[in-house]
Amino acid sequence: MQKFTQSVSVLVSTACLMVALQCVPAHAKEPRIDIGYVENGLQLTGTQWTRDPVTGEFIPNVNSSSTAAADPNQYMADTHCRADGPDTKDPGCDALECPATETNTEAGTPVIWKEAPKAITNPGWTDWIPVTGPTCLYDPQPENVLDNIAARILNDFQQLPINPGTLQAQPFPHTLKGAPTNFYTTASEQDFDVSILGQAVHLTATPANYTYAFGDGTSLGPTPAAGYPIPETEWLNTQTRTSHSYTETGNYQATLTTSFTGTYSVNNGPPLPINGTLNLTTPAQTIQVWKTQRALVADTCQENPNSWGCPGAKPK
Repeated sequence: MQKFTQSVSVLVSTACLMVALQCVPAHAKEPRIDIGYVENGLQLTGTQWTRDPVTGEFIPNVNSSSTAAADPNQYMADTHCRADGPDTKDPGCDALECPATETNTEAGTPVIWKEAPKAITNPGWTDWIPVTGPTCLYDPQPENVLDNIAARILNDFQQLPINPGTLQAQPFPHTLKGAPTNFYTTASEQDFDVSILGQAVHLTATPANYTYAFGDGTSLGPTPAAGYPIPETEWLNTQTRTSHSYTETGNYQATLTTSFTGTYSVNNGPPLPINGTLNLTTPAQTIQVWKTQRALVADTCQENPNSWGCPGAKPK
C-alpha cells in the first residue's frame, strides 16, 4: 500500500521574552478661558474659544497666524431672576425654588443664562438657547463660586472614575512573527454629574488621542486613531493604521494610554473646556509571538496524535 506524506504548518512556541516599557504621552497646552463679571451676573468671554452656533459647545479657535479669534458673544448668569425679588419677568422665575440642602445651609438664587454680542455696550441680553429655564446657584455671590469651580475643575476632572477602555489585538493571544497584528481600543466618551462647592456640575470626558506601547520597545502615537476590528479572514494580511509587526518571537506586554479632554457646565450653564487632560493606561495584554515551521510527516494527527506538529505532541 502506498503511503502518502503531507506538509503541515504548525505554530511552535519559543522562549518568552519580557520587555518592560513605559510611555508618557505629550501634554498639549490647552487654550485659556477668561472669566469676568458684568452688572447683575457672571460674564464669560473666550479669548481663544468660539461657541458653536448649532451645538452650543465651546471649541478652540484655529488661526494660522497663531492669534486666536475672539468669541463674538458674552454670557451672563442673570441674578435678576429671584424667587423673592421684585423682578420676575423671566419665565419660570416665580416658580423655581432653591431650598437649602445638606451641602448648602442657605437658600440658592435662581438665575437664567443670557448671551449678547461683546461688541455692544450695555447690550440687550437674550436667553442662551441651550438652557431655556432658570437654574439654581447657591452662593450669595454666584460669580465667586463659579470662579472657584473653574480654579479647581481640572483636579476634580482628573479624579473621575473614567473607564480607560481595553486594548484589543487581532489575532490574540497568539500572533505570528513578521505578520501584522491589529490593535484597537474600546475607549469612549463618558458623562458624569457631580456636586462641586454645592453646585450641580456636569462633566464630559472625551478620548482625544492614543499612544500604543507594543512591548518590544516600539510605540505608536500620540495619534487620534482609535483603531477598529477587522474580519478574521484579514488578520494576517491586512495592515491598518494601528497595526504592528513583531520582528522576534516571545511574549510582549502591550498597553494603551488614552488622553482624555473634558468640558464642564455648572447648573446647566454653557459647557466650558477644561484646561488640561487626563491620561489613563489600560492593563497590559500579553501578546505571544510565534513563528511557523514546515515539515513533511508520515501520519495525520488523526492517525497518530503524537506525530510532529500535532496538539500535545512532544517537540522534536
